[in-house]
Amino acid sequence: MEKTLEHYLESGLIIGKADRSIVIKVLHGKRISEKEALHLYTKTETGLLSLMADHVRTKLNSDKVFFIRNIHLEPTNLCIYNCKFCSFVCKTKSSSLTYTLQEIGKMAEQIGKDINEIHITGGTHPDSSIDQYEKILTIIRTKNPKIHIKAFSAAELFYIFKKDRIEFSEGLKILIKAGLNSIPGGGAEIFDEKIRKEICPEKITSAAWLGIHRAAHQSGIFSNATMLYGHIENYLHRTDHMNRLRELQDETGGFNAFIPLKFRNKNNSLSHLEEVALLEDLRSYAVARIFLDNIPHLKAYWPMLGKKQAQLALSFGVDDIDGTINNSTTIYTTAGVNNNENTLSVVELKKMITQSGFTPIERYSDYSAVKN
Repeated sequence: MEKTLEHYLESGLIIGKADRSIVIKVLHGKRISEKEALHLYTKTETGLLSLMADHVRTKLNSDKVFFIRNIHLEPTNLCIYNCKFCSFVCKTKSSSLTYTLQEIGKMAEQIGKDINEIHITGGTHPDSSIDQYEKILTIIRTKNPKIHIKAFSAAELFYIFKKDRIEFSEGLKILIKAGLNSIPGGGAEIFDEKIRKEICPEKITSAAWLGIHRAAHQSGIFSNATMLYGHIENYLHRTDHMNRLRELQDETGGFNAFIPLKFRNKNNSLSHLEEVALLEDLRSYAVARIFLDNIPHLKAYWPMLGKKQAQLALSFGVDDIDGTINNSTTIYTTAGVNNNENTLSVVELKKMITQSGFTPIERYSDYSAVKN
């Protein structure tokens, strides 16, 4: 007989009072606290974590696992920030790669008609401006009228808004008019200010990151949220990070998905740190799914985690494995992730999902299903 969370509770296998209390909350759809999330990270056995996370994902999304036909555009790898965990950016103009507007136009012309989303993010170029971002959006929108444009992290947006002395809401209004549909969740890292000073001292504050996303939601567009884990942070920092996201989601309801991003240690200033093991990845996904009761989707970004590992994460609360990518991103391959080229076909994505016992759903950016 398949083991369910209810069966696990009734069987008497849950011995600890804390675990039993959390299970009862999960079964009744009640919110757990930061203290309880910390307990899940440190005390709860992995099988029980998986069952709780699966219960939550099933309640939210049935047996569906989502994917999208998408492509990435990384306009530049030159960046004003000096994030110690980053393996992507280049610090000198002479050796950097920055696409011109003409080159971006040619790339936009080559986007297949079957692609439903373009994800645009990269380094924060010192010469970037709201005018340039507006032109990038206009070029892509003109050549691809129906594509969903998810573009520019909060760190990128904060820089141009500050540089051009424009309010968040006004800047977003300009970009939305040019074709912006949503913003990605990058740049969140870990919200704890002391940790940020250690790993990304020049980057925007946690308050600024949350402020950009709040303004985006209030402007009528949705976004995603991320958390970089597995470096110098601890479980308290992770629970605090997720709690701040949960509080903003209570306020705006604008986050579509949460994406835990694993620190990768190749070619960066934190290379002396060991990467956490796969079991830690899976447990982190499960805790996130249980804690973030108001964010509808949990994504395992396979170019970061790896294809097989992302498939395993489906049993720990994950209901989205991103998309086809079409070998269009190098952010994690430069950090040492070997994905046998950054591309997956629709057939391969569906096979990954069905082999794990779930129903594959091709989606649009708002998670509505593509009708084939």
